[in-house]
Amino acid sequence: MAVSFANVNSEAGLKKLDEYLLTRSYITGYQASKDDLAVYSSFSAAPSSKYINIARWFSHIDALLRLSGVTAEGQGVKVESSAVPSASTPDVADTAAAPAADDDDDDDVDLFGEETEEEKKAAEERAAAVKASGKKKESGKSSVLLDVKPWDDETDMVKLEEAVRSVKMEGLLWGASKLVPVGYGIKKLQIMMTIVDDLVSVDTLIEDHLCAEPVNEYVQSCDIVAFNKICKSPIT
Repeated sequence: MAVSFANVNSEAGLKKLDEYLLTRSYITGYQASKDDLAVYSSFSAAPSSKYINIARWFSHIDALLRLSGVTAEGQGVKVESSAVPSASTPDVADTAAAPAADDDDDDDVDLFGEETEEEKKAAEERAAAVKASGKKKESGKSSVLLDVKPWDDETDMVKLEEAVRSVKMEGLLWGASKLVPVGYGIKKLQIMMTIVDDLVSVDTLIEDHLCAEPVNEYVQSCDIVAFNKICKSPIT
């Protein structure tokens, strides 16, 4: 069944997509596909970091595209146009075809309905709260893709990933991951993470945590594959 999304460049559309990605790493399935590419291409700009799940997904797909990692065919996805509809009278042919289109409504999953009055009021209250807080500067964030290599083909990759994700610090959020064959039966772990630039140094994270005890029982080395800014501090 195809998944249907509304305008992802609107606040209502972004909110619903962020909720949809809360429990998902990809738009459909368990690996990046053309469905992810379709939704990714519909963004006019990188999403705000306040939509945590979208920012995680967007940065992951952006990194995969740089590595030419999107290969799956996907299950089919539709993205409605973000163009403002014309105020002109619809054609007679379009009007006549409307009842027939209603018959297909049950075939799609409408994730994004119209924004309710309660949602509008809640959004206005959040905006007012942010403005009233007087916050002048927000730290930038970055999305980082890491290659984590084991010692040999006998290394337990499940425990390796558990050891990596056990590293916790303020401003660090681990994201999606996958195992990539290297050769001779050895696989490496590719894992995404989102960091707050002012709180997390990637070099320090690798040297003092990922390549230090106890994680280095499983990790032989760790390299940065992609490093992308996903949020910049506003100028005041």
